Amino acid sequence: MTLPATVKIVEVGPRDGLQNEKEFVSTAIKIELIDRLSAAGFPNIEAASFVSPKWVPQMADGAEVMAGIARRPGAIYSVLTPNLRGFEGALAARADEIVIFGAASEAFSQKNINCSIAESIERFVPLAQAAKEHGIRIRGSVSCALGCPYQGEVPVASVVDVVERFAALGCDEIDIADTIGVGTPGRTREVYEAVTKVFPRERLSGHFHDTYGQALANIYAALQEGIAIFHASVAGLGGCPYAKGATGNVATEDVLYLLNGLGIQTGIDLNQVVAAGDFISTAIGRNNVSRAGKALLAKQRSESACA
Repeated sequence: MTLPATVKIVEVGPRDGLQNEKEFVSTAIKIELIDRLSAAGFPNIEAASFVSPKWVPQMADGAEVMAGIARRPGAIYSVLTPNLRGFEGALAARADEIVIFGAASEAFSQKNINCSIAESIERFVPLAQAAKEHGIRIRGSVSCALGCPYQGEVPVASVVDVVERFAALGCDEIDIADTIGVGTPGRTREVYEAVTKVFPRERLSGHFHDTYGQALANIYAALQEGIAIFHASVAGLGGCPYAKGATGNVATEDVLYLLNGLGIQTGIDLNQVVAAGDFISTAIGRNNVSRAGKALLAKQRSESACA
């Protein structure tokens, strides 16, 4: 299959990337990060989470963040909403899209939320109905699609089953998420080959973690299957909770460098993303794990010093 000519990048750093930071990141820094990303040209930014502050204290200021950002016309600002109460917050915050999650692993579902996959997705029925009534997009994320920290291998049939359940809810887009970063290109192609038979290819996305250094290879494999939506996190924000010390989300700068090299259009300014990655890494005192980002920064500083 010919590679897609254009790709949509969903920037998840402000939500998925920052949510596990132990030290609270100020609302002002979160807003500036999102504004920098908006200015760089991202068509979709995962900006906040409307979950209980008891469970995710880092996301307690979701309403303030959404109220403070400078929205770029046409861009989609997404928020995570686990229940109707979260949806009410998302609605008040004028979110363009809500994000719901369901695991493809029964062991993961039971361990984390003490219910089956089917039960977990059934809980989203009233949420999905409310979103449709208010004209808000719904994105479903299939976690542990390429492996589980508890049961190991996840059957492709289980991933297909969750995709079909999310489709029945009316999801506009569905993510195939390698939550623990164990996926490989062969498995990635196998999973996409199966799920594209039950859900439109153009509305499927890839959410790859780089725990085992396979994220870019998996993205290329997904591109070969015609997938044209990918998630990434500026500066590689976000770790992997199931592999202590390991990197989590694939870095946006690295993905953009790959896509630019392939001649694939994204509409995003890589230099502005590099600057945003440097900003947030410095602001929260965290190492920038983007290889392309660090290399481009070093090159820019070297050229400035010689000028």
